[in-house]
Amino acid sequence: MRLHYHVTGSVATFSVVFAYVHLFIDVASCSDVLRHGNPIENYTMREIRTDFKNEKMSNNLSLNDKCAMALECRFDCARDKAVSQTECEDRGCCYAPLSDVAGPPWCYFPHLYPGYVMGPLTPSERGQAATLTRVKSSYLPKEISTLQMEVMEENAQCLHLTVKDPSSQRYEVQLPGQQSAPQGKAGPHTALYMIQFQHNPFGFTVFRKSNNRVIMNTTVAPLLFADQYLQLSTTLASSFVSGLGEHYTSLSLDLNWTSVTLWNQDTKPRADANLYGSHPFYIVQEEDGFAHGVFLLNSNAIEVILQPTPALTWVALGGILDLYVFLGPDPESVIRQYLQVIGYPMMPPYWALGFHLCRWGYTTSNTTRQVAQRMHDANFPMDVQWNDLDYAHDRRIFTFDPWRFGDLPEMVQDFHERGLKYVLILDPGISTTSPPGSYPPYDDGLKRDVFIKNATGNLLIGKVWPGPTAFPDFTSSETRQWWEDCIKDFLSKVPVDGLWIDMNEPSSFVRGSVDGCPDTDLENPPYTPPVVGGQLNSKTLCMSAQQLLSTHYNLHNMYGLTEAYATHKALINIQRKRPFVLSRSSYPGTGRFSGVWTGDVTSNWDQLKYSIPTILMFGLYGVPLVGADVCGFEGNTTEELCVRWMQLGAFYPFMRNHNDRQNRPQEPYVFGKKSQAAMRSALNLRYSLLPYLYTLFHHAHTSAETVARPLFVEFSHDPNCWAIDRQFLWGSALLMSPVLEQGVVEFPAYLPFGTWYSLQDGQPFYSKGQYLLLSAPLDTINVHIREGYIIPQQEPALTTSASRTNPFFLTVALSAGGWARGDLFWDDGESLDTFEKNSYSYIIFIAGQAQIVSDPVRLNGDLDGLVLGGVRVFGLPSPPHYVLANGEKVRDFTYRSDTKALIVNKLALPMSKVFTVQWAL
Repeated sequence: MRLHYHVTGSVATFSVVFAYVHLFIDVASCSDVLRHGNPIENYTMREIRTDFKNEKMSNNLSLNDKCAMALECRFDCARDKAVSQTECEDRGCCYAPLSDVAGPPWCYFPHLYPGYVMGPLTPSERGQAATLTRVKSSYLPKEISTLQMEVMEENAQCLHLTVKDPSSQRYEVQLPGQQSAPQGKAGPHTALYMIQFQHNPFGFTVFRKSNNRVIMNTTVAPLLFADQYLQLSTTLASSFVSGLGEHYTSLSLDLNWTSVTLWNQDTKPRADANLYGSHPFYIVQEEDGFAHGVFLLNSNAIEVILQPTPALTWVALGGILDLYVFLGPDPESVIRQYLQVIGYPMMPPYWALGFHLCRWGYTTSNTTRQVAQRMHDANFPMDVQWNDLDYAHDRRIFTFDPWRFGDLPEMVQDFHERGLKYVLILDPGISTTSPPGSYPPYDDGLKRDVFIKNATGNLLIGKVWPGPTAFPDFTSSETRQWWEDCIKDFLSKVPVDGLWIDMNEPSSFVRGSVDGCPDTDLENPPYTPPVVGGQLNSKTLCMSAQQLLSTHYNLHNMYGLTEAYATHKALINIQRKRPFVLSRSSYPGTGRFSGVWTGDVTSNWDQLKYSIPTILMFGLYGVPLVGADVCGFEGNTTEELCVRWMQLGAFYPFMRNHNDRQNRPQEPYVFGKKSQAAMRSALNLRYSLLPYLYTLFHHAHTSAETVARPLFVEFSHDPNCWAIDRQFLWGSALLMSPVLEQGVVEFPAYLPFGTWYSLQDGQPFYSKGQYLLLSAPLDTINVHIREGYIIPQQEPALTTSASRTNPFFLTVALSAGGWARGDLFWDDGESLDTFEKNSYSYIIFIAGQAQIVSDPVRLNGDLDGLVLGGVRVFGLPSPPHYVLANGEKVRDFTYRSDTKALIVNKLALPMSKVFTVQWAL
């Protein structure tokens, strides 16, 4: 039986298949249909019993019938705790122990485990709604027996489904600075999906309309909904799943009975640990280049259990089920649809893309000055000098040490005069032990009631670097104003250019508070997912702590996001230009306000390698400005490791060398001459490419495109690219293949189908979609430009303020047909909303028919005085007889017959005017 509901009027029209069904899944259907995501033609309606008179049939199945299923089809019935056979069977579940403790569950749900019963769909304010009623209680304490489900078609590509408790207000995430998620509704019959509901027990299946592929199937295990335990399982359309960060793993997740915990914590990157950020979003690569994504908008602690069915199970410890399904149909579209919900990333200032240098251990302003001077003297490009907490008086933020950093304001001004920027650290913990009246941030904060309280309404005191500390509640507008006032007062003394917000998970050196935490269900929920320290309040605040919007139990994962929002907004109001904020903690939406670095990575080859998938996944999460601490933060680097890390780091979207105080120095100038030359070469290459990188950030900001890009996003039809995370792209055009192991000087790298030119010399590689052996001596990182693209570059200098005045040059990678295209976004590099205010220049470059032509789509004066100084054309089949620039013959050009590359120098064509470079073969 199929009932099609069509809702008219102000509510969008969409097709819902609503079937009162029982779905019987045997071993074959699980291993074949669910694993491979076969079309619905193979997942036949004959397997769905629709005779209401047979509703008793499930009760008449024998225990053996109910429990007979393949191992990979088992869904855990005892995730909340270990149970005996008797306890398992008392839950109405199947018990079948195995020799492999870490594999399939021993206690698992039978077919047709009693669950919620779905009532009829009726029109709602935003779509269609139905009541879910549980007749028979499950095993969970404080179970909610009646739920309200609402289904909304946000647009043709996005399905939105919520499940809530209609009788009690539970915490629902509202992303800061955002009123509502996606606008616009789909018209009749335009949706890319179809959703089918199972009545009893409740579940739903989402199909891709174009091929009837099963995207989600939640009927395979029951929905559970209790006060502190929400569980929803679904099959997956393939085993190629990425996301669910922040974690230390490959780009493609391991589905062999593993789990990831999303709970922000100050834990240095390592396997099997919850790290600094939580992003409950995943993307699945289907067959034929299709992809889809799923986002659970929930800020509570979440565990995601992965199994080889393939399938996953969400377990959230509070809130509601607020689920978005993005139909793509390709990976790039999935990411754009996700960012339409959480917000597009901010546009960074141009200088933020330069090289940054920091160390915890620059103990005086003199030391800091000397580091910047030595970088300059050694001819290393650098834009930003940083200080860690060394600068602060008694480690209290918004102060600077009068003895060791007494001339901090003068030092910053000196940096500015040299074209350098300056950033310092700003932890959220506010010292509480200064004499009254001596530390305004705390005194004023107390008066304005900005700090988080404990369960009894008194100030919650934790412990961080300055000792006992209070923690601002950034969900309060008064706190955000107080924060802005503190920053404004500090910047009036020390004109820093950006702020580094660290320790904002929030981190604390005591569990909960210096006074402990009350013994409540918030501190000790019925189930705690695997977290470092064993409890949710490990290394952070009490879960019962009170914030304006809710308890910290509900808001913890959003703390860094709310601080980033407050800091971003404060800097805009104070500086009236594009802010730079770097955060350690993150949550969906963080990319709108700040960049992220990957925390306290260790100086070893393993962490070098795993930095790539981490960087790429943050791009999927809408945080394109991301990087790992180059050469590592903890431990002592080696010279070879640091060279290779500088080469890789030159292609992190955000590049900073940052080192811990007890370790050996790792500034580029401390190494041998050959290593310095290799590092300098990598930095100069980065600086030459900044116009291209900046243009990529423009497209990220305006169109939600990725900057550092996994190969599967660009080559979704190539299965060889689906799991590659040792190589990556900048945009569509540049492919990076770094060395990631000690002693390696040549290695195989995958080149997708087409012609790829070495960016260094134009050497062409004609790939059929294959691995090629690349040479990689210590002074080399392999970078290839893809046929059909034009890269705008600029002569590098020691700072971006200097390089931005240098001549541009174009690198043109001709396709087999002799065509290529590229673009350049250019503005003043720091003003607010230049794109939104049409205060920018934008040029398209087109190569074809033996010429390169510029097309200035928009000009605003920022390119005035800047010239095109040269052109490199790769893939020219024979040497040209002559070259013309704007119709005039060019004398200074060369042609390399070995690489088929044309190099034209000493041009002076105004970038703000149309120009043409031609050649005759």
